[in-house]
Amino acid sequence: MTPELSRTLNAIGMLAVSLVLLLAFVYQLTLYELPCPLCLLQRVGFVAVGVGLGLNLLYGARPQHYALMLIAALYGGSVSVRQILLHIVPGTGHYGSPVLGLHYYTWAAICFFLILLGTAVMLLFDRQHADDTSDQPRFGGSTLAKTAFFIMLGLAVLNAGSTLLECGPGICADPPTSYKVIDELGSNN
Repeated sequence: MTPELSRTLNAIGMLAVSLVLLLAFVYQLTLYELPCPLCLLQRVGFVAVGVGLGLNLLYGARPQHYALMLIAALYGGSVSVRQILLHIVPGTGHYGSPVLGLHYYTWAAICFFLILLGTAVMLLFDRQHADDTSDQPRFGGSTLAKTAFFIMLGLAVLNAGSTLLECGPGICADPPTSYKVIDELGSNN
């Protein structure tokens, strides 16, 4: 696998992770389904996977960047499976609206598994690391890589901002009922 193909596949992977975050964010804003604390932790896992992908786009593919993605996917998958197990017992209910019959946390577990699989497959190809000894930031002139990077960066900032609005500087409510900071500002006026 050439470094250019690796960069393209990493950019596509980053767009896929961005799509997951975007869909969760759209559900949050349009259906007013505020993410629970475990949902927020899953988003952190997706953003951390995005950091690994971004490092691959910025500095070239490195095993350390893929390792970061593997650790992030294991973390996010663990949180997803924990939430699935919390809601799998009959009568315990569920959290959020289903998408194609599955809830966000189930889709997140599937996505994290696919990230683990895809990252492991990418690690099978050594040539993507060849002739890439420079530690200087670069995108290789790829518009796809730049677009994917900045979409992910924007979604990470938007999710961090909405989490701050939802939880404030303290612990998030479980289940969340409103944007805590906005409510507090409204009650002070």
